[in-house]
Amino acid sequence: MKVRELMTTTPYYCQPETNLGSAAELMWTGNCGFLPVVGQDSKVVGVVTDRDICIALGTRNRLAGEITVGEVISSQKLFYCCPEDDLRVALQAMQSGGVRRLPVITHEGLLAGIISMDDVLIGTGMAGFGPGEVSNEEIVRAFRAITQQQLAAKQAA
Repeated sequence: MKVRELMTTTPYYCQPETNLGSAAELMWTGNCGFLPVVGQDSKVVGVVTDRDICIALGTRNRLAGEITVGEVISSQKLFYCCPEDDLRVALQAMQSGGVRRLPVITHEGLLAGIISMDDVLIGTGMAGFGPGEVSNEEIVRAFRAITQQQLAAKQAA
């Protein structure tokens, strides 16, 4: 199964210049907790999460309209996948990054969509499995690995 078969193809996104209030409004409107961040050249430069916004607002003595997404996005490695990747590649990227959502990026660096663990769980459950497809066990293993990383990070903090 390919990422393109399960990804959301019309994701909400923002730019580094977007303020946190506007980013939060986009998340509210799109019913999502994650936005890819697209630079002036239309290439994905990072992601911002609802958690990133909450931490930024809780640790800075500034209003949401005064803080830009560019100030908040992580400078760490961007975890992503491509539309033509096998679903296993996306699951591995999620595990490596300890994340439940990934931007789906073309080979040119352009935003093609997003894929979340919810997309995987719902989409694979409806699709049924054929020979060589991702198994339920592989999906559960990936989800456990992501969740365990998140719990370990919380306990270390």
